[in-house]
Amino acid sequence: MGGNGGLIKAMPNTPGEHLQFHAVIHGWVQGVGFRDFTRRSALLLSLVGWVRNLPDGTVEVDAEGERKALDRLSDLLRQGFPSASVSEVVVEWREKDGGLEGFEIR
Repeated sequence: MGGNGGLIKAMPNTPGEHLQFHAVIHGWVQGVGFRDFTRRSALLLSLVGWVRNLPDGTVEVDAEGERKALDRLSDLLRQGFPSASVSEVVVEWREKDGGLEGFEIR
């Protein structure tokens, strides 16, 4: 099922570093439980942020936390939820702004 395509704007990897990323997931990702999958995965990884559907059929994610946990979430987004079909994940790394709490579905 999920694909592994995607564009990543790289940032240096410093152990224990806290960062934020913004991701847009393309494919068959709406109406299949993908947002709930993303939220549960992020909470298990102790990340904060949000996930939402966009009008163009993609899913958007903003997440903050340790680089290692964000890398794992990025991998999970590429693998996708079993009922989804991910064709591409575009990730943009950012410095953490600290403005996020919990992990919500918007």
